[in-house]
Amino acid sequence: MGPKLVDYLLYEPDDSGILWIRFNRPERLNALVGTAEENGTVAKVGEYMRAGDDDPNIRVIVLTGVGRGFCSGANLGSSAAADMAGPNFPGNRGPHEGGDASRQHFFHGFTDLHRDISLIRKPTIAMINGPAVGSGMDMALHCDIRIGCEKTRFIGYHNAGQIIENGGSYYLPKMVGLGRALEFVYTGELTAERAYEWGMLNHLVPSEKLEETTRALCAKMMTIPPLVQWVSKRIMRSAVDSTLETTMVLTSNASGILQNSEDAKEARKAFIEKRKGKFQGL
Repeated sequence: MGPKLVDYLLYEPDDSGILWIRFNRPERLNALVGTAEENGTVAKVGEYMRAGDDDPNIRVIVLTGVGRGFCSGANLGSSAAADMAGPNFPGNRGPHEGGDASRQHFFHGFTDLHRDISLIRKPTIAMINGPAVGSGMDMALHCDIRIGCEKTRFIGYHNAGQIIENGGSYYLPKMVGLGRALEFVYTGELTAERAYEWGMLNHLVPSEKLEETTRALCAKMMTIPPLVQWVSKRIMRSAVDSTLETTMVLTSNASGILQNSEDAKEARKAFIEKRKGKFQGL
């Protein structure tokens, strides 16, 4: 059963095994709808990704934008309630004025929803076709892989008096090093070229080659047994906050399980027979 669809976020599975999730407010450079509401953009991204995670026909999930932008983040010119068509919009949690109420809303709602992206079992790719601003950048950083073009920009809310959110504050120093992360914090914007040099982007290609490159990478990823990808992803993400000893235990435990999986048997057989494997995630 698929997700409940909204018009500002497209859910497009294709026959190749890719799920395309597209921000769809091109007239606003794909600005978010709402914040932590159940029908807000960030919550729907998580819902769509979980639906793809549960679909046996989906191997890779790609997050991208329609039009000139990837995602321009929150609409700073209006309140969340106004952007969500008023207090009767389904899923609104009521007002969150005041310091502590705002903090609780941000921590237990908005930032927690961003983290949902990192918990998806299957590979996730951010195909960054334009500016990734604020929460848009945060969601891109929570994905496993980022592919950009000359139109890609990473922009924080620094000029609007706000810090980068949990994905940026957590992942960015690990990706690029503390000094570079702080340089971004102090300046507020990164070009595609600089982001690629720093390691934020896995690939930097001409805009006309962006989807072609993404599809080619997805096709290559689909030649690997999915169980290997899922388990490797969980171990590596855990290892970021762990020790060598703990990681050794995780890999030792996983190795025995994978060795006896149906996909591993099929992979060995396909290798001997010099053909592509037919994997089922079992």
